Amino acid sequence: MKVQDKVIVVTGGGSGMGRELVLNLLKKGAKVFTVDINEKTLQETVGLAGDKKDNLATAVVNIADKSAVEALPAKVIEKFGAVDGIINNAGIIQPFVKFKDLDFASIEHVLNVNLYGVLYMTKAFLPHLLTRPIAHIANTSSMGGYLPVPGQTIYGASKAAVKLLTEGLYAELLDTNVKVTVIYPGAIGTNITTNSGVAIPGGTQTAEESKVKVLPADKAAEIIVSAIENDSYSVFVGSDAKFMDFIRRLNPKMATKFIYNQMKSLLK
Repeated sequence: MKVQDKVIVVTGGGSGMGRELVLNLLKKGAKVFTVDINEKTLQETVGLAGDKKDNLATAVVNIADKSAVEALPAKVIEKFGAVDGIINNAGIIQPFVKFKDLDFASIEHVLNVNLYGVLYMTKAFLPHLLTRPIAHIANTSSMGGYLPVPGQTIYGASKAAVKLLTEGLYAELLDTNVKVTVIYPGAIGTNITTNSGVAIPGGTQTAEESKVKVLPADKAAEIIVSAIENDSYSVFVGSDAKFMDFIRRLNPKMATKFIYNQMKSLLK
């Protein structure tokens, strides 16, 4: 689906990859309605939109709040007249501890944002997308959705669920006008740790950023929007995501040990 003149909803548009997705879509001629839990950073995104800001609308929404999400399609349609696509980008990581030390409040928070947020958004918008001549759903999984990262087991479980949810949607929607893409970012230059309220032991990098070259968020956005425009089944964002997908297909056990050796120092 070419994004020019389309109305796209982006979650997590207040910072990081979400912000860059918003700016990239605006540059390509889309109208964008973006939501985030942080009003301040949303307004910063509006400021960065420059002369494209008339094609941008925002709302403070917690995507883990089902009622708030259910009210969102009406707001988008009121503003822009229709909705042609959603990019479920927003997500958080868990505290960097082993499963045995992770409290249920943290577990539920991660699942509510990463999984239920995607569920709520998709359920709310799909009926409207099905009425459009062509439409698109893009859901952000993670390299951690197909490869276990020690200290991020629940995060990985939530992203693996998003992977299969999205693949299931792809299959169910094959005979419709709605195209579906699953996104697998590797290490992207974002502030996900701050947004997640998580401290990384011994430093400030995320689990996925600690040992590999980080892909700038604007480059990640370019790759993702290109995948949407080409109706890609899936897209691996970053050389690390592509490489580790290859290795885990070749030898899953070896790939798991490799990641453990890269990350184990963060669990001390």
